[in-house]
Amino acid sequence: MRNSRVLFKIAAPALLAFSALNAFSQSSASQEKSNPADPERQQAFELYQQHKMPEAAELLEKVVAKYPEDVAAHEALGAALLSRSDTQTDPEKRKADRLKARAELLRAKELGDNTDLRKVLLAGISEDGSVTKFSADKEVEAAMERGESAFAKGDWNNAIKEYSHALELDPKLYLAAVDLGDTYYASKTWDKAGEWFARAVKIDPDQEIAYRYWADALMANGKIKEARAKFIEGVVAFPYANTSWNGLNRWLAQTHLAYNKIPIQLPQGPTTNEKGDTVINIDPSSLNKKDGGEAWMVYSMERSLWKNEKFAKEFPDEKTYRHTLKEEVDALSVVVTVFNENQKRKKIKNPDPSLVMLAQLQSEGMLEPYVLLVKADNEIAQDYSAYRAAHRDKLIGFVDKYVIPPAP
Repeated sequence: MRNSRVLFKIAAPALLAFSALNAFSQSSASQEKSNPADPERQQAFELYQQHKMPEAAELLEKVVAKYPEDVAAHEALGAALLSRSDTQTDPEKRKADRLKARAELLRAKELGDNTDLRKVLLAGISEDGSVTKFSADKEVEAAMERGESAFAKGDWNNAIKEYSHALELDPKLYLAAVDLGDTYYASKTWDKAGEWFARAVKIDPDQEIAYRYWADALMANGKIKEARAKFIEGVVAFPYANTSWNGLNRWLAQTHLAYNKIPIQLPQGPTTNEKGDTVINIDPSSLNKKDGGEAWMVYSMERSLWKNEKFAKEFPDEKTYRHTLKEEVDALSVVVTVFNENQKRKKIKNPDPSLVMLAQLQSEGMLEPYVLLVKADNEIAQDYSAYRAAHRDKLIGFVDKYVIPPAP
């Protein structure tokens, strides 16, 4: 995590529209602890929405002094201070702004702020207020710093000039391309923004930020269907961070839709007892429903076999057992095989919906995307990059068909 600009890259420009300003300023509870009609507060939020962060920070400090429990003002002040830190040439002042921003965001959290913006910004500020450089090249770093400062002041022309210079010096600098796109986004030049986000995707297709920002630009331009596709690509780029799903969350909110439900309930896998022995867990209730549920018995059995024998053979370079994608798919495939055989033999009238869906996913070659995107734990997630490199299209297809409803 670098500084406020990178944090805004991760939070997304459109996230400001879903910030505490909207989440709290209109609620009756908020109005009891603040005064939305206060001219000074109104001016502060106008500056904030105009991305004039240094000026907004100065006024918002006065607002929170008057209204100590104003959740929206605390969040906005945290974001504004974080952005203002990029304009500080004195390292100590920059650090002080970042530390104060962190304190304001923590205060917003204490007051009940649960917005994506607050979560993302707070998660990206180290406790000591330190920052990481964009580049080891001093000239590239200086250009990016100047671009950051110009962006924080809403000086789009100079921001574009400096980010472009940084990208000329280092054509592989992902965030320079993202920053250029974001600057055009901020100036409401949607198509131009998209061009730079596309450039960033070419530099690194496995980072999700540019996809999400590109989708935000498409949404702002009224291209709802195209935005959906880019949000999905962003999730597939890296699904294991909350920020990766922020864009789709907003897309669903704006289209008044909801995530599809995937009716699969997996049984418990094998566990280890106090003696270190593997325990195969079977739910007795699955044996008497006459819905084919007995097929789930082999799930824990197969995973136990992997833990005790197969893992060492399949992954000889890994000395410690872990739950892998291959193990999970293998176990689910065995379950489907048993279920299908029982279906043919018994003609089950009301089969277990989980098993029906599981069998459908297997027939479509979608078990791996299902496991990686819906059921992955920290150990299975280690297999994601390799699968994505070979099957990005399947991951996109799974989200498109099973996770997100079509555009209205």
